Amino acid sequence: MPRRLPPLNALRAFEAAARHLSFTKAAEELNVTQAAVSHQVKGLEERLGLPLFKRKNRSLLLTDAGQAYLPPLREAFDAIAIATEGLQQRSGEGPLRISALNSLAAKWLMPRLPDFRARNPGIDVLIHTSDRLVDFARDGIDVGIRYGRGAYAGVVCDYLMSDSCFPICSPKLLEDPEHPLRTPDDLRHHTLLNDDAPNVPGMPDWRMWLRAARVRGLDPSHGIAYSDSAMLVQAAVEGQGVAIGRLSLAEFDLAAGRLVKPFDLEIPSQYSYYLAIPPANLELPKVKAFRTWIIEEARKRPVGSNAQPNPA
Repeated sequence: MPRRLPPLNALRAFEAAARHLSFTKAAEELNVTQAAVSHQVKGLEERLGLPLFKRKNRSLLLTDAGQAYLPPLREAFDAIAIATEGLQQRSGEGPLRISALNSLAAKWLMPRLPDFRARNPGIDVLIHTSDRLVDFARDGIDVGIRYGRGAYAGVVCDYLMSDSCFPICSPKLLEDPEHPLRTPDDLRHHTLLNDDAPNVPGMPDWRMWLRAARVRGLDPSHGIAYSDSAMLVQAAVEGQGVAIGRLSLAEFDLAAGRLVKPFDLEIPSQYSYYLAIPPANLELPKVKAFRTWIIEEARKRPVGSNAQPNPA
């Protein structure tokens, strides 16, 4: 039997207005006038024979009927959006959607993307940053760059690069007029910047490094902590103190001279970076191009920093 559905535009207008509890914000989202949204909603109410909103002078509230109608409509629109993204993903249309940690996207991937675009001018790129494992199908992601041990179910993983941690700072701290940074023991005269990123438990930190460097009597808990590793590196660039940084996030600023590595001692990380791709995406031209490019880029790292990780 044919479905007896209200006009799609009216349903979209109601769903947006109900979500925002505002005709004005719904109009902005749908790129129409406020009057158009109000007209569509009023027509829908007349068709249903029920009021969906309680219209106050300066507010908009849902009626019981509106509250009951909104959840299934939202689920329906979400399902349409997911189906559309999945179809575009399978056909290879649209931009290459990459999921990565904000820190890696900002300090490693972003500086290199112009080279990828120069080699692949027909591929647009959309970067999705998150500190959680994305659902490739639900979120419409083509490839993900993950930091861990490489055991990810349901995806094909390519090893990219290992990591290590060590102190980093602005070059000006080496020549500080009162306390130049020459030996690890000099750290007690400088602010320590800590990496408090929640997504990398067990990462080498100041306590581990100071113990390895045999520095005693220095409490690394005093200082400044950043939950975003990219912000930590930027704080070190700006001379706020000495950070315990990761090679993957600091190497671009080290190469540019914005950061220096005052001491040779490094602590290897137990984690590595991996490229994760759902099997269904492997043959998409945009994915194949990115896969080839990023593996090549990861192999360009400084000598000694790209050894294969030990098996987990």
